[in-house]
Amino acid sequence: MSGIIRSAVDRTVDQGGVRTWGVLIVMCGAIFLEGIDVGMLNVALPSIRADLGLSTGELQWVMSAYVLGYGGFMLFGGRAADLFGRRRMFLVPLAVFLVFSGLGGLATEGWMLILARFVTGVAAAFMTPAGLSIITTTFAEGRQRNKALLIYSGTAAGGFSLGLVAGGLLTAIDWRWVFFAPVVMSFIILVAALPLVPRSPAPRRAGAAVDLPGAFAVTGGILLLVFTVERATHTSPTWTVLTLTGSLALFATFVAVERRTPSPLVRLGVFRSAMLVRTNLAGMLYFAGFFGFQFIAVLYLQELRGWSTLETSFALLAVGADAILAPLLTPILVNRFGNVRVAVCGIALAVVSYGLFLPIGMDWTYLAMFPSMIILGVAFALTYGPLTIAATNGIAQHEQGLASGLLYTSFQFGAALGLAAVTAVNTAATGTDGTPQDMLDGYRAALLVPFLAAVVALVMIALNLRGSRAATVMATDTPEPAAAAR
Repeated sequence: MSGIIRSAVDRTVDQGGVRTWGVLIVMCGAIFLEGIDVGMLNVALPSIRADLGLSTGELQWVMSAYVLGYGGFMLFGGRAADLFGRRRMFLVPLAVFLVFSGLGGLATEGWMLILARFVTGVAAAFMTPAGLSIITTTFAEGRQRNKALLIYSGTAAGGFSLGLVAGGLLTAIDWRWVFFAPVVMSFIILVAALPLVPRSPAPRRAGAAVDLPGAFAVTGGILLLVFTVERATHTSPTWTVLTLTGSLALFATFVAVERRTPSPLVRLGVFRSAMLVRTNLAGMLYFAGFFGFQFIAVLYLQELRGWSTLETSFALLAVGADAILAPLLTPILVNRFGNVRVAVCGIALAVVSYGLFLPIGMDWTYLAMFPSMIILGVAFALTYGPLTIAATNGIAQHEQGLASGLLYTSFQFGAALGLAAVTAVNTAATGTDGTPQDMLDGYRAALLVPFLAAVVALVMIALNLRGSRAATVMATDTPEPAAAAR
């Protein structure tokens, strides 16, 4: 009887696609949560450092622990969504995210906060690819899916932008509220998801299993590589070479495992798509620059210039232009020019933004900083959504979780590397006297990292231009499902 009632309710709710768009709203809520969580923490970092007595390296790990947990387990999370059911792999990690966000707010030592952030990142690593694959399997490839993905990516951007302001407001009260606020949001999303996200049989195929050796090998390789970059300026060359060798050995082990296991975490054949490989590399480098730039900008504004958290929030708010442009302008440009061309323009604008910020001075006015901030906001609006579409188009339904996992692994791995790289360069370039000029020299040197990362990302994505018309599904050229069936 309960099954009959549930079936009747499902048919009623889904009339006119109401349930379909309800699912999109829930998924947008989840990615908004992830965006606002990172945005709020970004501006709270100096206050956390002051309260817990963290060094710059430890402070970087408060951010990196999250993105490492996120990026390190993303492939595992994407594969788990394909094998064990997307609904389950969305709801359970969302609950874990809720609990450990709260524990982060209760931390009294740096290691406690870093650990809580790592587990929260792992939860996001399962939740996000499951959510993205729910969207890509709910909406047919083409106009409707492109529209849904652009709304989804615009919501993520909006969450991050609002997080910059909310983080400043909450940190002015107590930085711990930056972690308590996501607890409330997670609970609301969880309650909404239970009736809206449809139940479906787990798509696990006969003989399929979770590739634990592959998951541990790739996660260990990512963790060790980021650790190597971050510690490069604090340790001996011998130790750096040893840890780098260990990281490369783990990546080689991962490839060997994937070739032999009957149920690989990543089917290596997916990398035969040059479009997919270049898009993921461009995304990795783009996020390396994006996160690295903001980390240094926040330290510059608060620790060198003495701006308050709220002043810093409003200074970075111009980056939030993407929250408006992503859902309004980007779909029009994608429909007209295609994903790759729009992404090329977006990354080119990021290069301009970082270049304009390179000569920062001791007494720069906000008017001098504004061009970099607003251009970066436009750049993100033109990059994030098109990269998301390009990385999942043409992928079979049963591997949408894998494609989503690869993309977000690239994003988060890039973010972790970017944070580690700017921290290492900043530490190496900052003089031992600790004078304001020493600090400024360190920031200027570190800002070269996002600039160069964006330049290489631009080259990577530009290489896709030759095959973009064939490889990218454009809304104006893609037939509707019904038309395609005729």
